[in-house]
Formats: sequence, C-alpha cells, structure tokens
Amino acid sequence: MSEQPPERRIALFQRKEIRRVIHNNEWWFVVEDVVLALIDSRDPKQYIQRMKQRDPELQKGWVQFVHTLSVPTDGGQQTMLCANTEGLFRIIQSVPSPKAEPFKRWLAKVGYERIQEIEDPELASKRTRAIYKAKGYSDDWIEKRMRSIAIRDELTDEWKKRGVKEQREYSILTAEISKATFGLTPTEYVELKKLKRENLRDHMTDLELIFSMLGEAATTEIARNKDVQGFNPNKQAAREGGTVAGNARRELEQRSGRKVVTSENYLSLTQSAKKAKRVKG
Repeated sequence: MSEQPPERRIALFQRKEIRRVIHNNEWWFVVEDVVLALIDSRDPKQYIQRMKQRDPELQKGWVQFVHTLSVPTDGGQQTMLCANTEGLFRIIQSVPSPKAEPFKRWLAKVGYERIQEIEDPELASKRTRAIYKAKGYSDDWIEKRMRSIAIRDELTDEWKKRGVKEQREYSILTAEISKATFGLTPTEYVELKKLKRENLRDHMTDLELIFSMLGEAATTEIARNKDVQGFNPNKQAAREGGTVAGNARRELEQRSGRKVVTSENYLSLTQSAKKAKRVKG
C-alpha cells in the first residue's frame, strides 16, 4: 500500500508532458518523455538506443541510474524506464539539444519543493494535511491518517535495518499484517472497497485506520524486542503483530455487534455525510 499523499503525476516542460512517479521519496521521470521533450523525436526508444551506443560510459552506467518503475498512465499502471534528477542530468549530457540547459533549470525547479519537504518534514506534513482538507476529509480523520503515515514510516525504517530490502518483500510483509488484522490482503481490501488506483488507506474509516496502525505498531515492537533479522523472521513478526490487532478487532466486533471491515470508501462516506447534512438542514 502506497503511503504517498496525492501528487501531480504529470509535469509540463514547454508544453510537453513529462510523466513522473514518487520512488524512494523523490521524483523519478519517464526517460522517453524527457528525450521526446528535448529532441522532438518520433521514436524516442530508438534514439535512446543510439544514444547509448554513442556514449559507452552512459551504456555502462545505465542500470545504475535508470530503473524500471510502475507509472500511472491513462491506460492504467505501466512499467517504464525512469530516472531521478541525478540520473537525468547524466542522460542530458548525451543529448545535443538547445533545450538541455532550460530543461536542467526546469528540473531543478520541479524538484525544489520535494527537496524542501525532505529538509523540513514539517512542511511536507502541512502540505499533506492541506491536500486532505481540500479533498473534504474531517480534521479528526486527518489526524489519524497523519499518525498512520508516521507509524508506517517507522515500520519500514525498522524493516530496512533488519535486512528487508526489496519492494516485493515489503509488499509481502504488509500483506501478512493486513491478513492477520482484517482477514484480507491489501489487494482483497481494494476489491472490497471497489477502488481502482486510489490509495487504500485514504478510503479507510476511523476504526480501519486505528486497527491498521495497531497492527503495524505491534509489528515494529515485536521486531525490535525479538531483534529479528532477515525476511522470514520479519514475516513471522508481521504475522504476530497483525494477530495482536486482529484479536483486538474481533473483540470489539463481538462487544459492539458491528463489523470493523467495511466496503465503504471515501466517496461513499462523503456522499452519506452530505445526505445527512441535507436532512439535518
């Protein structure tokens, strides 16, 4: 489950669209789009191949600064070659274009806000709160959502320290916590709420957020206290942490007579709130 707040996924350079995606807390840009903006080629893929042939050093270091990432497009998620700011500066060196220098300045400007947020996490928090507020979320919900992001970050930092490196492993561990907490993997949860590409936790109720936080906080605590190392021990810790939250969820459901897991999403919740407000008015 992605924990990034809503972001503009397309930037414009001289009216040319540059698709981008957040990866490792920074912008990564679609290489083909960048090349297309610089040279107006009809076949950027072929140009990239010729460019690497002309520049052996670029060819040699290509896999170090160009990664294949999943990028949201009009046709859905697609895997595409992407580079961060540093990687693009290296690629631009091999593109003879009068637009190179203006593009470098544009790239620095686009990345400036992200750099500000990295240097001042409080600024990132304020911007995220403002985004949720503008989308109509309540202050109480926003507080829980911000706390859930902090707890998630703490858990992923702990996983990094304990030998969990690959994105695939993060997804597996997250699924273990979710399954033990709610009886559903994130994929199953998304299907239940009838979401497409939206962030699952942005569509959780207060209680769903609370129990997701409990499962992840418990996993962090167990991993630390048991000093687990490596993927499989962390997987067991994830299952145990999720079980703590799952047991608490089931007890609440038994005492309250109401299920915590719901098919409601943010859209349906806001629609219900608007109807209730009209009735009260």
